[in-house]
Amino acid sequence: MSSRMKKLVSLLLIYVFNCFPIKNNKIFLFSYYGSQYGCNPKYITDYIVRHYPKNQFDLVWSFNDIDTKKELYGFRKVKTMSLRYFYELCTAKVVITNFRTTDLYVKRKNQYYIQTWHSSLRLKQIEKDAETSLPAHYVKMAKEDSKKCDLLLSGCKYSTDIFKKSFWYDGEIFEYGSPRNDLLFQNNKNKRAEVLKKLHVPPGKKIVLYAPTFRKNNSTDVYDLNYAEINEKLKNKFGGEWVVFVKLHPHLINQTNEFTHGEHVLDVTKYDDIQELLLVADILISDYSSLMFDFSITKRPCFLYVPDVKEYVKQDRALYFDLMELPFSKSMSKEGLLEEIDKFHYETYKQQLLRFSTRIGSFEEGKACEYLVNRINQVCFSKKRSEINEAV
Repeated sequence: MSSRMKKLVSLLLIYVFNCFPIKNNKIFLFSYYGSQYGCNPKYITDYIVRHYPKNQFDLVWSFNDIDTKKELYGFRKVKTMSLRYFYELCTAKVVITNFRTTDLYVKRKNQYYIQTWHSSLRLKQIEKDAETSLPAHYVKMAKEDSKKCDLLLSGCKYSTDIFKKSFWYDGEIFEYGSPRNDLLFQNNKNKRAEVLKKLHVPPGKKIVLYAPTFRKNNSTDVYDLNYAEINEKLKNKFGGEWVVFVKLHPHLINQTNEFTHGEHVLDVTKYDDIQELLLVADILISDYSSLMFDFSITKRPCFLYVPDVKEYVKQDRALYFDLMELPFSKSMSKEGLLEEIDKFHYETYKQQLLRFSTRIGSFEEGKACEYLVNRINQVCFSKKRSEINEAV
């Protein structure tokens, strides 16, 4: 069947299923178009499963590959783009995702669409601010998606301001933090042990997570760190035995073997939940990724390795901040990174983090899931729309 024919069939199914009654307690969720169980939708789900009776909400997740998600519990699963997928999507009261929806989500009048987005704050410019560097088809999709949206989550005042001018959206912005960041407020030793066990890493090891963002055309030239040297430097500076976790962008999943050679180096690119990796990491090394802002919640050291900053800003994306404004150590060379590690001063770093958090007006306090599910509860079960605004 051609792609055009598949789309016509899909639209016909949507037309039919949009005539079926909406189930008021049904919540339909997906993350990165069904590729994973992660990000904000996962943590909203986990919170509901832990804190609400089993029959209060009917949770439905969409996955591209259901067979790899058999161990997940507490909700029903459907295969993306299947007949059941369209039925569940069309009859859900609440739809939650962390990325743009396509024209194969035809929102109904009484549905409530929550856009969580996938970062609490970002360094790279997004959406309208980066329109000239985005594909025309994406811009069109983003504009249509924003029209469907009822609620957009924000992690800080700075993000709210970005959304207001760049998201093609003038609706309500929910200023209570990012659900996925609630985990980083918890000193959850059991969770840390669980993640390390899953990755076959001894519990006594210290973890440095290298998680760079992608480059235009998926260039890999700058992923040239010397892990052995970094390991040695971290051991000398902070003590302990270290393991390097390498988490590349999913676009590069077939090329990770090129960058994960050496002893005490582990490729975690296929690991679904980056927040769990941030939880177990003692140190983060990144570049232009929004992960740096999530990780700052832990107050653990973060180093930025940006040897291509001039080329990146010119060829990929402009930035919302000058790198020198950020509270993290920056280096433009491998030697410089080792020097930054060597001279790291924790008390100075904590003061810089505090000043930055105050500047951006952070909403993160570890209760984003609680506040959002209160709102969802009102959306699903309140007869008066005016009552929804009193949910939090």
